[in-house]
Formats: sequence, C-alpha cells, structure tokens
Amino acid sequence: MIKFLDLHKMNARFETQFQEQFKQFLDSGYYVLGKQVATFETNFANYCGTKHCIGTSNGLDALILIFKAYKELGVLHDKDEVIVPANTYIASIISVMQAGLKPVFVEPELDTYNISVANIEKHITPKTKAILAVHLYGQIADMERINILAKKHDILVIEDAAQAHGAVYKNNKKAGNLSDAAAFSFYPSKNLGALGDAGAVTTNHTALAEVIKKIRNYGASKKYVNELIGFNNRLDEIQAAFLNIKLPTLDADNQIRRQVAKRYITEVNNEKVILPFYNNSNNHVFHVFVVLVENRDHFINYLNQHQIETLMHYPIAPHKQEAFKAFESLELPITEEIHKNIVSLPMSPVLTDDEVTQVIKILNGY
Repeated sequence: MIKFLDLHKMNARFETQFQEQFKQFLDSGYYVLGKQVATFETNFANYCGTKHCIGTSNGLDALILIFKAYKELGVLHDKDEVIVPANTYIASIISVMQAGLKPVFVEPELDTYNISVANIEKHITPKTKAILAVHLYGQIADMERINILAKKHDILVIEDAAQAHGAVYKNNKKAGNLSDAAAFSFYPSKNLGALGDAGAVTTNHTALAEVIKKIRNYGASKKYVNELIGFNNRLDEIQAAFLNIKLPTLDADNQIRRQVAKRYITEVNNEKVILPFYNNSNNHVFHVFVVLVENRDHFINYLNQHQIETLMHYPIAPHKQEAFKAFESLELPITEEIHKNIVSLPMSPVLTDDEVTQVIKILNGY
C-alpha cells in the first residue's frame, strides 16, 4: 500500500534527536513555557520574517486568539463581519464564531481553490471588519490584491496559514508575514508537524502580540497577576522542542513536495483527472495534492484496489455541516462542486520515486 502520508517514516528521520531532546526535557524539570517555547518562537519568527511569534496550543486556538486580541484592543467588536472562503476547513469558520464574530462565506476560484478577490469585494459591507485569507492546500492566496482591497476599506487581513508553512509569495515574503497577523497549525500531518497538537501566531504588531501572550496564559503577563480574562492556550514545551528539531528541514521537505507535484502535473495524462493549478513558483508547498474527479467513490475504490491510499480535503462543504445549519440555505455552487469531487493523492517528502511512478501509472490507467 502506498500511504497517503507515512507519519512514522517522516518522523523516524529525527528519532535520535527526539529521544535526546526528550531526555533533556525530563531532566530540566521545567515543562511549561520554558526555554524550548521561547527558542521556537524566536526561530519561527525569524523563519517567517516577522517581529513576533507566539506559541499556542493548536491552530484553531491561534486563530481564536487573534480575533479575541483584536477585540481586547477595540479593533473588533461582537457581531462584526469576517469574510471567509466558503470551501475552507471548518476550523477557519469556527474561530470566527467562537470569537463572537459573524462569518461571511465567499466562493473561491475553481483553479486555485483559494478565495476569489472579485467575490470578496461583492460581499464587503459597512459591517465587514476583516478578511480571513486561507492559504488552502499550501498555496498562498492572492494576498497582493486582498491587501489592496483591505486597505481601501480599512479592514484587517488575517492569514490562516495552517497549511502553508514555508510558502513564499512573489514579494519574497513568507506565509505568515503577509497580513496583520497569521495563524499556524503544527498538527502532526502538517508540513511542519509536531508529535501532537501545537500552533502559533505570527505578527509584526507588538501590541497585538503582547495581548495574545496574555490571553493564552490565563490573561496574565506574570504569574498570578491577571489583567485579562484569558484561556490556557499555551504551546507545550516538549512539542516546541520537537518543532525546533524539525524546522531546519522544512524548506528541503517543501522542495521535495514541489518535485512530486511537478511529476504528477507533467506525467499524469488522463482527462478524467483534473489537476490543480500550479505556476511553478514557491508560493505552493503542497500540503496536499488535490485533484477533481467525477464519480469520486468509483475513483477512490479504483485506487484502493491498486493499493493507493487517498483522503478527501474535505468531503462536506462547511455550510452543509450539521453544526452550521444556519448557513445551509446559502447558494455556493463552486464550493459544493469542489467538496463533491475533490480527492487528495499521496504527498509527502518521504515518497520514493518508485511510489510516485506507481501512482502516476495507476492514474493514467483510470
């Protein structure tokens, strides 16, 4: 079986370092918000090119903390509207709602799967206070036009960069440094993955960073002195240690992902399989490699029969989820087409050339 993602194989490369670091962690006797978290925050801020990085418990919490902090600063208020791509992972929308804000669903572009700037402009109202730009599947959204539009209407831009670690935009800035603030997830399957839940916020806004640091730690800037009503959303010390080990290999791993993607795009020749748009730049890190097919179940069964594992990102459109019944009447045909027909193929930096060749062969035989 060619696995969709072989996490054991990916992390086995670091096993000796993990074990050494875990022993140091145990011996240190310091397990929460210690040296490893501080080091990772410095390392990842430097990597993204931002002034600040704040480690968090996961990517969803990172997004919620951004919105909550802007409310503490008086920039956002209850029921303000936040534009979100309609085809994003549900966490993007949950974050808006958990912060007491109102999501406004906007259709994506069918070729890139990222939010359509033309559709954003149609949905801007006096209540619109932010755009949540999701770099879906690892490809940076059209941030230049999004930022121009946001400046025109004096609204915030937040990046959901949970799938885009290391992606580089055309101005040579990385994902996480293209907006007012960005949220990352380091869930184990991400391009930069921990060995459990983990996340971070990156920003160049010092006041925002200071508020987020407080909110993630019970609202306190120092122990037992609580200035705000906060949460426990801290990055675990041991996960920070693992991320510090893996960060130096991220760019090389992303480059391997691009090479795999280029092989798929150039060598798959089957009109039944619609390949994703890619302009051969570094703006895509292929967190997942998605294709569109009709009769998805038949296609997946065919691949399973040939020992090729797939996933769907994502099988149900957010506005059709039972949790979001209030939005089920929305007419979002592009989003629904994507969620109905999308399939993710094997993609990782540890896929062998022979495995990629086999996947291509089976796809061409469909």
